[in-house]
Amino acid sequence: MSEKIETNVSQKDIDSVMRKYDRESNTRIWTGTPKLVITAILAFFSIFCIYVTLFATFLEEIRLTSFMALIILMGFLIYPRNKNELKENYIPVGDIIFMILGAGAFLYYTFNANAIINQGTRFEWYQIVIGIVGIAALIEVTRRCVGIPILIVAGFFIVYALTIGLTNPNFFGRVKYLVRNLFYTKEGILATPVNVCSKYIVVFIIFGAFLERTGISNFFIQLANSVAGRFAGGPAKVAVISSALCGMVSGSSVGNTVTTGSVTIPMMKKTGYKNEFAAAVEAASSTGGQIMPPIMGAAAFLMADFIGVPYSDVISRAILPAVLYFFGIFICVHLEAKRLNLKGVPKDELPKFSQLVKKIYLLIPLVMLIIWVSGNYMTMQRAASLAIVLAIVVGFINREAKLSLTKIIDALQAGGKSAITVGAACGVAGIISGTITMTGLANELINAIVGIAGDKLIIALVLTMLCCIVLGMGVPTTANYCIMAATTAPILIRMGVPTTAAHFFVFYFGIVADITPPVALAAYAGSAIAKSNPMKTAFTASRLAIAAFIVPYMFCFNPQMLLIDTTPITVVQIAITAVIGIFGIASGLEGYCFANMNPIIRVIIVGGGLLLIHTGAVSDIIGLVVVIGCLVFQYFLGKQENKAVA
Repeated sequence: MSEKIETNVSQKDIDSVMRKYDRESNTRIWTGTPKLVITAILAFFSIFCIYVTLFATFLEEIRLTSFMALIILMGFLIYPRNKNELKENYIPVGDIIFMILGAGAFLYYTFNANAIINQGTRFEWYQIVIGIVGIAALIEVTRRCVGIPILIVAGFFIVYALTIGLTNPNFFGRVKYLVRNLFYTKEGILATPVNVCSKYIVVFIIFGAFLERTGISNFFIQLANSVAGRFAGGPAKVAVISSALCGMVSGSSVGNTVTTGSVTIPMMKKTGYKNEFAAAVEAASSTGGQIMPPIMGAAAFLMADFIGVPYSDVISRAILPAVLYFFGIFICVHLEAKRLNLKGVPKDELPKFSQLVKKIYLLIPLVMLIIWVSGNYMTMQRAASLAIVLAIVVGFINREAKLSLTKIIDALQAGGKSAITVGAACGVAGIISGTITMTGLANELINAIVGIAGDKLIIALVLTMLCCIVLGMGVPTTANYCIMAATTAPILIRMGVPTTAAHFFVFYFGIVADITPPVALAAYAGSAIAKSNPMKTAFTASRLAIAAFIVPYMFCFNPQMLLIDTTPITVVQIAITAVIGIFGIASGLEGYCFANMNPIIRVIIVGGGLLLIHTGAVSDIIGLVVVIGCLVFQYFLGKQENKAVA
């Protein structure tokens, strides 16, 4: 962003908000030599992950258990028991013991993998104790860096398994069976989430850390300013564009809300937007970054593995829903600016596009990554590793980034630190999915919801939506999707929804939990920066992100919106009608277009917009007539009001 545009949010304020709403930011304080040691451990972990994904040929169990051992080790070194533990260079003796025992439990499996695999179901009591210690350590690390909500879900399923779900009449027999499956098989902690995390996601997290240090986030903000800053309500439009671009790489709704929001929220307030609206725009846009292709907060790679389709299929199907999501927010901020008669940023205070074009090389790592992966030229992990090398080269070229050996090590340690949260959450997600599978609860849940819904898909969708929002509260993007894919997606698939549409549906509603009251962490983080009412901010963010609450229903009823079984002409038709529909819905919810809308017009135009989003010739024609009719009426109403004022 131009140096002339300043923000009144200090780094101290940013750190304070992050510590309050982002558990990943509540870390121990290491200084001096201990800090260097911790940095070296985190950097080594990143290098280890890259090496293992590219060159390791040993047993998968060895790779997964060594990965989890390092996650446990680093988790205790980085995250304290609570927020108030702020003593420098200090780790309690209890934490050291727990760390050694927890990491040792996984390393026991690492060094005895062949013997454990060959012994079948015959486990000694001490092996069960080791498994319990490993599970407990993972749960404690997850509590520290992710939070309580995901553990409540995991705890519920574990208690269910030990009390009702498992059929062994002997309690210790149930414990033995549960621990064996969760710790020593690939049906629990070492299931698909951790496998994909250790193989793909961690490398992409490290890539994201390097990408940030090339100066790409600042480039995105400058680009957004150059493109949209001068128009009515420009700073809000800048927030929408920059947060979409930065959010897809960062993979954190809260983190992106705070980092980009520290720049965009003060600008929006200065322009004339209300505090709640400014915070809501940033929160909704940052949350939407998780559904923005091609990265989708790293969930795109996980989804490709879960569904069993190429990565290119996932990102191509995600394009139209993501466009509709951000178009809806963009229209809302535009109409709000028109209602309040807000101006843009003066042109002389904005970065020149001609200057930004010279920095287009910053996109090379991201573009090449997409080409390599989408074209199936190489494996995803190799593509990400080469993209890291490109990011380093680009960082050296960009003089503003001032990339050095110190910054390279910093990127490695930042990537390692971010991997702790994702790895721990994926491990607990494996516990949840494993417990559900071994108890048969998945089928019972599916049968229960299908039984309630009958042949009414809409009822199943509403119930699944509520489950996703509750289960997704405060959970990182990747782990969030893992839980939804294991628990709720099968419900919709049983109801006849195509597999891809079902997975997109649960992914969307798991993500919007970050802005949906009552646990709307991204909205609360934005409100802390804007100094607005948190709950009002959350409700406003939900209204702005209305497309995320509507579009998933539409692509379940008509998968053509996800480019499933369709033609280019149909895609164009769907895109045009859906965009007009979103415009109608956004203007109705905003209550303004050319002039203030009366309640009746608002209801009518929202109804017309819904008809347009629902693909079908009859609904499109009726919706088009309704929306255009309402807009024409508003246009002439606005002209009359302007004449009256004149």
